[in-house]
Amino acid sequence: QVQLVESGGGLVQPGDSLRLSCTASGRTFSSDAMGWFRQAPAKGREFVATFEWISGSTYYADSVKGRFTISRGNAKNTVYLQMNSLKPEDTAVYYCAAKRGRFANAMALYEYWGQGTQVTVSS
Repeated sequence: QVQLVESGGGLVQPGDSLRLSCTASGRTFSSDAMGWFRQAPAKGREFVATFEWISGSTYYADSVKGRFTISRGNAKNTVYLQMNSLKPEDTAVYYCAAKRGRFANAMALYEYWGQGTQVTVSS
């Protein structure tokens, strides 16, 4: 059974940084893609960033480009989301997701999801 577990969320002030982690178990994702999505209160879930294991390619939402970085850990079952220059509008529950094959920004293409970790940016 595939499980994705996120960690690293918390309460920070505007301008601060956080690093989220996603650890996968149950299968190896070395030929797949992993992504981060987020859902703010009273809003739909939206794409944040995605990473493709084979090519190392990444893709970001315009709203986080230049501030967030998705990367893999040394073990091929961990993905990080480094979030810098956080803004109040980044407040959301952040979800890790995984899919077979190429990376994508469409939520519906992702097969596996974590439970989410809360990120709150407030002064």
